[in-house]
Amino acid sequence: MKYAIKIHKISTVDELENSWNIEDYKELLERFDFPNAESTDIKELRELLFMAIADFETNEAAAIVLDYKLSDHLNEGQIDSISHEMLVDKISEEYPKIELHQQLFNINQLLYKAYNGTFPNTKATIVNFDITPKANADENITKEIALKCIAKSLDSHNVVIRLFGNQLNADEAFEEANDVIWELQKKGDSYRLITSEYFMSKEEFLKPEFDANIAFFEEE
Repeated sequence: MKYAIKIHKISTVDELENSWNIEDYKELLERFDFPNAESTDIKELRELLFMAIADFETNEAAAIVLDYKLSDHLNEGQIDSISHEMLVDKISEEYPKIELHQQLFNINQLLYKAYNGTFPNTKATIVNFDITPKANADENITKEIALKCIAKSLDSHNVVIRLFGNQLNADEAFEEANDVIWELQKKGDSYRLITSEYFMSKEEFLKPEFDANIAFFEEE
């Protein structure tokens, strides 16, 4: 299948909009021994949470937030281990379960800001682009299609190209595409892709406009 791609903007951010809401902050305040926060102002609740977090050791705070967001995916031992590791390693980039990377990024950055940089700083990449199917190409743009097309414009040293070469070439199914790309949003005729800077950084994009020929894995 062939697609025409036009990249409009590539942004690097250290926080994703709406990654935490009022209910999240109130629940976390309860868990950090600051109950009954009456405010409905999200900025005020965030400031209160940062004040509450400051009374805890870094790994204790990490464990509390990890338990709140990921207790359905991680057991107590895993949470304890990650709560120590994330002080020195970029867990949201290195953890083997890619499907947890976005939540780990959100947790890491909350703690990074609460502790004024004690935790490693991680980044996300946002790509705004147009993608136009050519000939009989599928018009339903999935994460796999978007990632395979975007990869055609990335430097050969890019992590996605190095880790998922067989999947990009359609020698294997590319189920990981759904987790490598955190979000794919359609806005009018354009798309907005969000992923980790680890998987694609602004500096790795080679050209803003190009055609991409992609294929899909077929079981024999």
